Amino acid sequence: MTNLLKSIFISVYVTLLILVSVHACVGVWESGVMSGWAGVGIAIWPMMFFFVRLFLSDVVRTSSNLTVFQLFTWGGFALTLGLGWKSEELTLQLAYSAGVGVLGTALYVYWYSHFQREEAKFLVPGETLPAFELEDESGNAVSSDVFVGQPSLLIFYRGNWCPLCMAQIKEVAAQYKALADLGATVALISPQSHENTRGLAEKFKVPLKFLVDVDNKAAKILGVDAENGTPKGLEVLGYDTDTVMPTVLITDKEGVIIFADLTDNYRVRPEPETFIEVLKQHGLTQ
Repeated sequence: MTNLLKSIFISVYVTLLILVSVHACVGVWESGVMSGWAGVGIAIWPMMFFFVRLFLSDVVRTSSNLTVFQLFTWGGFALTLGLGWKSEELTLQLAYSAGVGVLGTALYVYWYSHFQREEAKFLVPGETLPAFELEDESGNAVSSDVFVGQPSLLIFYRGNWCPLCMAQIKEVAAQYKALADLGATVALISPQSHENTRGLAEKFKVPLKFLVDVDNKAAKILGVDAENGTPKGLEVLGYDTDTVMPTVLITDKEGVIIFADLTDNYRVRPEPETFIEVLKQHGLTQ
């Protein structure tokens, strides 16, 4: 139920940011920069910029609490109250600043961005990677046995719709040679469709393994599935309602986990240099 509420929230929140941003621009144009609409803009525009930047640039990770953005929302709310005190539109302006600005941002930072990870606590260094089945982008069966015999880097990503996931894949692809020199197989795993996976695979010239977790079966075995985790509305683009919590696992030649990143915040992710260092520390070479 929580994930369903989150999937609805993020779609509604981003939609409101767009609509209120436009309304704030019109308000400032009509009433001037010394009106309450300027306060609304300051409360709204930074988070609007945040999401635009996610989709237009390769942002892999952000700060956990987005402190600067939250300060802008509170500052905008104060300015809305101060500059729009005598305005007939003050109630609407405060609703925008407090509701979409302060409250919306707080919900996004402290509620939407976080996961519960209790079911995946067995994914720790020293444990053997459980057996599971996947498929490649063409639909051919792929057993987890393929990750035995060489060190493997397994990245569970949410789908092509997730800008941070796409940026993370680009970042790892840029470090592919360093990982390959250490003998590591790099597998990128998502419950999205084979068609979307093929489209993503075609964008890269390095031999990464793009694998499909049909019906999230592997994610459920590992405890990293996120039922109803896809933002509401993306079903029309061919994405399933269920997805995964971003997860990174590194296994040695015997299939034993030597590193696990089970982030509880989808905006906080490890860097490729961390993976390389882990492999080196365990003396894994080609």
